[in-house]
This record gives sequence, C-alpha cells and structure tokens, in this order.
Amino acid sequence: MIITFIMANPNMSGGDRVCAIYAQKLSAKGHTVNILAPRKRYLSLKKQFKRLLKGEGWLSKNIQQKNHFSELNIPIIFSKKHAPIKEDDIPESDIIIATWWETAEWISSVDKYQNKTIYFVQHYEVHSHIDNKRSFATYNLPYPKITVAKWLTKIMKENFNSKKVFTVLNSVDHEMFFANKRERNPTPVLSFLFSEKEFKGVDDALKVIHKVKEKIPSLHVIAFGQKAPNKIILPDYIELHIDPAQSTIRDIYSKSDIWLCCSLSEGFGLTLLEAMACRTPVVSTKCGGPEDIIIDGYNGYLCEISQIDELAKRVIEILTDAPTKWLSFSDNAFQHAKSYNWDIATSNFEAAIESVIRG
Repeated sequence: MIITFIMANPNMSGGDRVCAIYAQKLSAKGHTVNILAPRKRYLSLKKQFKRLLKGEGWLSKNIQQKNHFSELNIPIIFSKKHAPIKEDDIPESDIIIATWWETAEWISSVDKYQNKTIYFVQHYEVHSHIDNKRSFATYNLPYPKITVAKWLTKIMKENFNSKKVFTVLNSVDHEMFFANKRERNPTPVLSFLFSEKEFKGVDDALKVIHKVKEKIPSLHVIAFGQKAPNKIILPDYIELHIDPAQSTIRDIYSKSDIWLCCSLSEGFGLTLLEAMACRTPVVSTKCGGPEDIIIDGYNGYLCEISQIDELAKRVIEILTDAPTKWLSFSDNAFQHAKSYNWDIATSNFEAAIESVIRG
C-alpha cells in the first residue's frame, strides 16, 4: 500500500512520535509511507524578540525544525507553500491519514481522496487554546476513524455517529524505555510532565506536590517538558528539564518512585506507559486514556479530576507504605507495560487501513 500521513507541523509532541513510529514500522513491513506537511514557518524576528523579552530565549532554526520523524530518519515531504495541503501537494496514495483536526479539514476539500481518508484521532481536540468550533466540526466528517483509546471511540460513535471506528491502543518502545528491578529511593522522587496547556492540569499537580511536600519534606521533584515556563511559576525545589533527549527521559522515569498525572483530559497518556515500562507506579486522574492503562490498586491509582486531597493521599501512600508494597506496584507496572507491543499495534493499525481500502 501507499500510505500518506498528513502532518500539520512536525515536532517533538507525543502524538507526532506515535505517527513517526507507525510510519517507520509500516515502511518496514513493505509499505510505501509518505509524510507530508506544509512548508515550515519559522518564527519572525518580532516573535523572537517577544520571546527574549519574556525570558524564553531565542529559538534557532535547528530547534524549530526538530521533530520525531527526523529522529527516526523518516524523510518528510514539505509542500512548496506555507499553506494548507492541497490536492496537487499529495503524492499518489492508496490511503490518506489525517492526523490532526486541521489536516482533516484540509483533506475535506480534496475530492479525489474523500473515499480514501482515515482520521487518526489521538485526542478530543476541543480545548480553549484552539478553534473549538472548527475542531469539533471535523469529527462530523464522514471518514472512518482510528482512535488510541476506548473513551475516544465511545465519543466518536455516540456523539458524532461515526459508523466505522477502530480502537488501536498506543504502545511503548521497550528498547528505549526500560529499567532494572530496584527498590524505592531512601529520599522519595516524584516526577511529572510540565506543560502550560490548561488540560494538562499542571496547576493541580503543583497543589498535589505542595501537599505531599508538607508530609514528606525531603521529597525530590523532577519535571520535563517541551517548553520553558512562561506563565506558571515553579517552586525552586523542582528540577526542570526542557526538551530533553529520550535517554534523559528514561533516566528520569527510572530514578522516580512515582509518576504523577493530573490532566483534565488525556488522549492516551503515553508518558504514563513509558514510566511504567521503567518500573515506576503511577497516580493519575480519571481523564480518559489513563483509564485504559492503570489498574487501580495494582500498578497505580486513579482519582477523580481535580481531587487534590485524594491525589495527594494516594501519592503519599505509595511513597510511605511498606517498601514491599512499593516493589509490588513497581513490578506490576513493569509487567503491565510489557503487554503493550508496537508490532502488534502496527498490525492492528495496518488491518484497519486494509479494512477501509476494501470498503
């Protein structure tokens, strides 16, 4: 098959990493895989100076170009214009994969591929920082869909009357994310994903961490994220890594005693599964994707969204209960993560594509 993924702006996001992995593995299975995106728009001098005034630093072209596709040596076809993808930009394909609401919107105006398009839904993109009405409308487009979580499949079927929806859970790269069996640290270590996107719930995470720190003053906190803080002020005791290498992320997971997720909404929750693959138990909100990953009381805990006291209680419990209990959570997290396999996920993704092509 000739498969073309339409990307909005190739970058280092988790969603793009998933697309890059599928592209790599589908190519290895003998398919021709194209990655198509609009020509890259770099920050203007005006925007760069605004960044400097905010203390965010200058972004070089190399940093702006960084993406998961280049990290995996997957070539990208960039269109000639800084504009939405048009029919003339698309190489001859058996199937088109729209990977984001804007890309679904672009393809909706390309008559040639109306019966050859799949909408790959990795989140319910109706957040305050994007054009809600436009993103919402794309879910009503008549394309078959592949989702990464059961809650997304339910929404697509029940709210948008989607007739053909395939659920293909994400996985984890076990060659990249792993750890030897270990005991809980004498000085507890908590880690989390830093992002200023409202739905990531970092404000709640900081409230939880403050409560845990009151009970466990020695708590060491590590965070990593793509961008430096702009609006959120982090306490001095948080060790923050900006745009770290994947090996650094693995090291953070591997020396942590708990991974905390306070998201208000999470498409899948890739970082949770990566942490578990590194033997780290997880405390998370019931925010969508994590509910497919965490078995409450077995490899971590699930709590209601924004229930700060309950989240803090569960974190403290894992960090202070008997070491043998933590070890049990750690082993269970590792074993559960091992059941996720990218080769199986790719075969399921491939089967969904073949089903759509067969009509």
